[in-house]
Amino acid sequence: MKNEARLPRLAVLIDADNTSPQIAGGLFEEIAKFGEASVRRIYGDFSGSHLKSWTELLQKHAIDPYQQFSYTKGKNASDIALVIDAMDLLHGERLDGFCLVSSDSDFTRLASRLREQGAEVYGFGAQKTPESFRQACRRFIYTENLVPEPLSSNADVAGKRASLKPPSAAIPILNKALSQIEGEDGWAPLGLVGQQISKLFSDFDVRSYGFGKLSNLVRKTGAFEIVEKNGPMRIRARPRGRQAHTPSQRS
Repeated sequence: MKNEARLPRLAVLIDADNTSPQIAGGLFEEIAKFGEASVRRIYGDFSGSHLKSWTELLQKHAIDPYQQFSYTKGKNASDIALVIDAMDLLHGERLDGFCLVSSDSDFTRLASRLREQGAEVYGFGAQKTPESFRQACRRFIYTENLVPEPLSSNADVAGKRASLKPPSAAIPILNKALSQIEGEDGWAPLGLVGQQISKLFSDFDVRSYGFGKLSNLVRKTGAFEIVEKNGPMRIRARPRGRQAHTPSQRS
């Protein structure tokens, strides 16, 4: 009997000073999409009260705390410790990739160095994270999309979070990916468009626009013609001046 394919082994390194503990549950659910969180470490000064919320979550998520005392104000010893450990893990463990959890641009070079050595790098940070760090990662996920969805007795509000960007902001991204793979007639399978977007934009996430599926985002923009009959969904840019179909109409 053949063994099941092994999941990629990942090291999750969390910068506690730049990461909200509210994302802990969503973070590890997201990481499970990429592989197994074999190493789970968090760095910060846990001797004070400002990281108390993280301390309460460590056991629940099997995260190992790495204490770094803040001896000098303005100097972040946690960042240095995280970088040193990442390089030790790169050369000493049988790992396939790293999850760097921080909004700090100081980790840009670390992400690049890890990828130079063949490791996959997944970044997790707030929307304010500098572009340099986002683009240094193979994939970058905004932590705002990992915060638990609000609970409400109102059915129209429950399960919804505010989108980070309007659907119209996705149109240039969709058009760029489409232009690189479309056929002579301008059509392309939506699945291939999604794959091309992932190659071009490491931080693209349909959740940032308030949707769970790329197809729903494409429909909402109203900027593309859609065919869903006889195979996978295909799209092409809608000629200017041509009215969009209503959601109930399909070509």
